Amino acid sequence: MEQPRRVKIRSGSRQEQLLKYEHLVEVNDTTDPLIPDLTREEVWFGLLCRAEDPRPFLPGLESCEILARQDNALDRRLHFGQAVIDDQVIFEAMSWIRFESRATADHAGGTLTIAIEEPAEGALFLRFTYATTLAEGGTGSEGRYAEFVKSAYRESDIDTVRVIRMIAESSRLQ
Repeated sequence: MEQPRRVKIRSGSRQEQLLKYEHLVEVNDTTDPLIPDLTREEVWFGLLCRAEDPRPFLPGLESCEILARQDNALDRRLHFGQAVIDDQVIFEAMSWIRFESRATADHAGGTLTIAIEEPAEGALFLRFTYATTLAEGGTGSEGRYAEFVKSAYRESDIDTVRVIRMIAESSRLQ
């Protein structure tokens, strides 16, 4: 259920096309009894772990500093080698979490919103919605690059659910 979209914003007097990409990742496979179901609480805890210490979720991330903390937000500084990215994490408990960063010379900037969806009891999904300053690109190398980025997002998001499962399983053992 992937829904790539183009978003136009005004930058000065010209319009830029941004990459917006949205898809679902199934958390609980109700058809496979061998995979333990996660609760909404376990999924939410995993998403909070991604905000507090994103290293297990982001290969290449060396460190994360929490610069400021509010009831429903964090300001962070992420260190990827020489590249440093400041972002803000905003959330509504048990519902959604959004990561926002500004574009810099080292980073395209944008937002990632992860929403927990439960269309039926126990049927949990995560909806990942990206909006970046990367050009959508229609054809040629820009189009291929946009498809590469979307594929990388998909794989990273599947890994996010895998890491959340590992966190939940380790918590159950304690």
